[in-house]
Amino acid sequence: MTLSSHLHSAPRSTRQNGRIVAIGTSTGGTVALETILTRLPEETPGIVIVQHMPAVFTAMFAERLDGLCRIEVREARHGDHVRPGLALVAPGGRHMSLTRNGSGYAVDVRDGEPVNRHKPSVDVLFRSVARVAGADALGIIMTGMGADGAQAMKEMHDTGATTIAQDQASCVVFGMPMEAIRIGGVDHVLPLNLIPEAIINYDKGRL
Repeated sequence: MTLSSHLHSAPRSTRQNGRIVAIGTSTGGTVALETILTRLPEETPGIVIVQHMPAVFTAMFAERLDGLCRIEVREARHGDHVRPGLALVAPGGRHMSLTRNGSGYAVDVRDGEPVNRHKPSVDVLFRSVARVAGADALGIIMTGMGADGAQAMKEMHDTGATTIAQDQASCVVFGMPMEAIRIGGVDHVLPLNLIPEAIINYDKGRL
């Protein structure tokens, strides 16, 4: 099975600047993220990630991934610049949002009330990506219980971002992707093993 068998849209013209990938996941997401990030080349666009996880554990998780991946992976700090070849994981117990920094992006990491019962919340991240990056973003919602991220993925979709949901067969829990699909926020539904290829194709303007 190849990615081309799942995608039927015409190739997009290559955009020169500002590409960013935003990923949100929960139950089953640690394994899913490892599957994706370990298959990405060094020149991958900057990635921002919310994985529902308690404080302390996110730093260890990011450090372990960093040792497995060609890209750099680390827990995000307030003000970090988002750049190609770097994946920033939101710290457990704090929200992360995207901000504009000159011609690029940075992250805002701060405390706040839980959103959709979660902190960090995928909705908080995706909503900021919709506002700041618009059509220059790729949003990916993956395995997880509940609906965190679904409504904000629809907002990303409506601002012109490309959006992907992990398919039911490869999810541990299909709740978050299912809700995003249900409300019309998803362009492509893909099995987990094809999402890395989709990210690479997005970077090349072929998604």
